[in-house]
Parts: sequence; C-alpha cells; structure tokens
Amino acid sequence: MAEVLSQSQIDALLNAARSGEMDLEAPALEPEKKYKKYDFYSPRKFTKERLKMLNSIFESYARVSNSRLNALLHATCEIEVESVEEQRYNEFSNALTESDVVALAKIDQEKLQEETPILVHMDTGVALTIIDRMIGGDGAPEPDLPSDYKLTDLELNIYEDVISQLISIMGGSWENYMPMEFSYVRTEVNPTMVQLIGFDETVVIVSISIKFPNCQGTMSLCLPGVMLANIFSEISKNNTRRSSGEDKSDEIFGSLRESDMEIIAELARPRVLLSDIYHLNVGDVLDIKRPKDAPVYLNIGGRRWFDGRLGVHNKQMAVKIGETYIKA
Repeated sequence: MAEVLSQSQIDALLNAARSGEMDLEAPALEPEKKYKKYDFYSPRKFTKERLKMLNSIFESYARVSNSRLNALLHATCEIEVESVEEQRYNEFSNALTESDVVALAKIDQEKLQEETPILVHMDTGVALTIIDRMIGGDGAPEPDLPSDYKLTDLELNIYEDVISQLISIMGGSWENYMPMEFSYVRTEVNPTMVQLIGFDETVVIVSISIKFPNCQGTMSLCLPGVMLANIFSEISKNNTRRSSGEDKSDEIFGSLRESDMEIIAELARPRVLLSDIYHLNVGDVLDIKRPKDAPVYLNIGGRRWFDGRLGVHNKQMAVKIGETYIKA
C-alpha cells in the first residue's frame, strides 16, 4: 500500500518545487529487478546441459520405439518427448494410484549396477489400447472405463511383454555416449504400497506422449538421480580418455614417418603384342611413344602422388620431384 502524506509534507514538497530545490525533470527510478527464488531444500543436481543431453537421448528413443510399436501393432502411432524435468521422487509417487501398473528396469552393466531401479509408467487407457490391438482389436478406448480399473492377469501378461520390448531397445539411444543395455525386471501392480525410491531422492522424469488415431496418453520414465550421476561420471571419463588419445597424434605420426614405403617410378604403359615380347633380345629398343623429356610418374600404394624428371645423382639413376598430386 502506498504511503499517505500528511498536509505538512505536501506543503513542504510544493515549496521545494517552487523554489527550485527539487528537480522535477529527474528520471524515474528503475523498477526493482526480480530474481528467481532458489530452493535450498531441493537444490538442482543436474545442469541444463545434462537435461538437454537426456532430452536428445530420449528423442532418439522415441523414434525407435515408435517404429517398434508400429511394427508390433500394425497401427500408426506418434511418440514424442514432452518434457525432461528434475523432480523429487514424491512428486512422481503422489501421481500414482493403487490401480496403476509400474514396470521396473535395470542397466546390465557392472559399473552401473544399482539397487535403485528405473520406473516406467504408462497410462491405463493407452495400455489397454495396445493390449486390445495385440489381440486383434481396433484399440478403441472404453468410454465407461472406471478410474480405478485394474488389469486382469491376461492383460498384465500382454502388457509385460510389450513393455519389456520397449525397455530392451532403450540402450540404443545411448550409443553416442557409452554402450548400455537395459532389461526388464518385474511389474508392480500397486506401486503406492512399495517404497522403491526415497521420497526426497532426486529423480529425472521423462514424459513421452503416445498418440493413436483413437486414443492418446503418456508414458513416464523415472530415472534415479544416483544412477544418472554415475552414468554422467562414466561419460566424462570416456571423454577424457578420448581427448588424451588425441594428444598422442604427434607420437603416432612420428612412428609413421619412420616407416618404409615402396615408391614405383612409372615411365609409360605401352601396349605390346605377346609375339613381339617373345622375340625381344638384348639390345632391342622398345618404343614407349613418349618424348625424352616427358615426366615420370611416382606411385605410392597404387596411387599417383608425384611426377618428376629422370636424372643422375651420385652416379645413380634418380628422379627429381616435380608436381604433387595428393596433399599430405
């Protein structure tokens, strides 16, 4: 609320304005800058660059899984990454209900073996559409589907088969950074009763939209922060090894410079009948149909590198290098 001036304060301001003591043309004060509040209770663990890297990885995964589902269901669907966000696990857990189904996955790599699993959750409506198409239906959603619908044993078996295939192809999207393989572990039919990850633990939630002509929904992947920290650490080590290998280029080229290589001087390539070659004798002259000052070609590894002129050096036949055809 703005401060209310008294009559004496108003009179003082008017007198100052009349006497010239107050500059009426003074520029207005700049508005106070607003700063984003930082939550010290839940500080950010991953930088924007790391989240962008995860976004590109799972965009590649979305394209591969899109092709896999189209081939598996013989239907057209669109799979895209909606968001990649760092959160607390309780934000992901609070969105689950007792009727939800969550698949657990792990990384089959010794350095990244963690007790904390990767969680994969798919909306019930999308899961039922996929199951219906797997058994020959058209995937039409049930209009009166209750919000607490639970998958039957048969539907659960089909769902586990599909989700295990989607998990198995997840490693291919990491190939540009490091080789990894993901495998399906099990399915939790009531995730609210199982504390899989600490409620305050940092996780990254990847939301992927799945759109069919008659249905759409979301598949969410919950990546534990400890697991991602170990992965980023391994990626950094691999990049360090690659950069250290590049520093040895001078040593490698130094070794190559000392290597022996055969150089062939080619005068010409005349065509001669076999009968003429058969009757050649010592002292005969072969016409190569080239002038005496024509260049000689120098071939290395079957490719023409230089041309030159025939001559003598220290009483031995020699070739003086002229034009270079291939730049080193």
